[in-house]
Amino acid sequence: MSGRPSEATSPLGPTEHAVLGVLVMHAGRVVSRQHLVRMARIGHLSLRRCDTAIVSLRRRLGSTAIQTVRSRGWMLLLSALDEANKLL
Repeated sequence: MSGRPSEATSPLGPTEHAVLGVLVMHAGRVVSRQHLVRMARIGHLSLRRCDTAIVSLRRRLGSTAIQTVRSRGWMLLLSALDEANKLL
């Protein structure tokens, strides 16, 4: 063992934490990339950074916890809300 925590137990990075906070706040509703960037206050980063954060969060929550709604954004499913809150 390397002594490093597994991805499932290691803390979220600041971007992932901010993105997850917005998704939790809007659980069950679609959040656009622009709204996510504004609410998570990550406008200084690339817009694609949201995509990277979503991939990371899906690894922790399960691949179906955050649904992509084509041409609209992402939605945290209500069934994943409890697990998402544990990460915050």
